[in-house]
Amino acid sequence: ASITKALKDSKLKIEKIDNEIASLDTQKKELSQEISQTHTHISEFSEKLKEFAKKSAAIKTEKEANALKIEEDIIKEQLEAANEEIIRLEKILDSKQDHQKELTTRKEEEESKLANISKDVSEQVKTLENERGLVYEKKNELTSQMNPKILGFYEKIRKWAKNTAVVPVKKQACYGCFMKIYDKTYLAVQKGEEIATCPHCGRILYMLEEDRLSPKEEASEKSVAKKTSEKKSSAKTAKASEKKAK
Repeated sequence: ASITKALKDSKLKIEKIDNEIASLDTQKKELSQEISQTHTHISEFSEKLKEFAKKSAAIKTEKEANALKIEEDIIKEQLEAANEEIIRLEKILDSKQDHQKELTTRKEEEESKLANISKDVSEQVKTLENERGLVYEKKNELTSQMNPKILGFYEKIRKWAKNTAVVPVKKQACYGCFMKIYDKTYLAVQKGEEIATCPHCGRILYMLEEDRLSPKEEASEKSVAKKTSEKKSSAKTAKASEKKAK
């Protein structure tokens, strides 16, 4: 169970890293587009400054020179801002790229762990399959030694009861249907000398060793059962005598 959880956790970590890397790819693409657009603006501003240089030669009045100077100063400010924006965006892009490299390294490490865990799981599965094969071999060996009638009886119950064909008795109750069983059946299960079945559901019953009565307790139970049977028998005889006398 723990190794299966580790396998699942490792896969989830890799999936999360992949999602982060995909998100960073999108962010980097958007940043690259912004940088490209800003470079385009810088080129446009540079061209305008060249045009101002040509226009300044044709200026005749001070008023025109001042107007051109104001436009030129605005373009220079925009150009400076664009260059600063390029620096800012490139720093962010570098940060995203560094983070992506870290994530890629983490992913490689996690994939290595996953490979080791998968190897362990494969080995455990192989071990379980081998153990299962040995169990089946032992089962076949034991069933071949069993009385065919008893085996047939068990298989008949197993068809409808599945893995609950054989159940323990606890607190004098069948742990298949959870109904209380009769004293006689309970004593038969205690003795374990023959196959005992639940009188309510038909499942095969057995007694756990820790629940089995000691010889003294078993003798006491038998004594109580015998006295109860004798009382019932005496009561029936008395009742029959009364009817006859009438």
